[in-house]
Amino acid sequence: QVQLVESGGGLVQAGGSLRLSCAASGRTFSNYAMGWFRQAPGKEREFVAAINRDGGITYYADSVKGRFTISRDNAKNTVYLQMNSLKPEDTAVYYCAARFVVVSTQNDYNYWGQGTQVTVSS
Repeated sequence: QVQLVESGGGLVQAGGSLRLSCAASGRTFSNYAMGWFRQAPGKEREFVAAINRDGGITYYADSVKGRFTISRDNAKNTVYLQMNSLKPEDTAVYYCAARFVVVSTQNDYNYWGQGTQVTVSS
């Protein structure tokens, strides 16, 4: 089992920034690729960003490319999502997820956090 706890969400004005954190416990963190997903009201959960086990490879949804940055610190068992130039359409519950070994941009991760709310006001 891998336990994931997100933090850092909140209310921010359009154009502002937030940094989400996801702390992992339970298994060897460096064995897992990590991803961030989001779900807005009335919409399906969608991929945001992913990072491979050593942090050398990252993937982004087109909607966030150039504004969001995913990173990880394996010594701290934590993955981050730096979100800049936020837009009202970024409003959603953001989830971090862990996938054993192989990074993915699909909704096929093994473990999920409980989510953190991000609200961007116009």
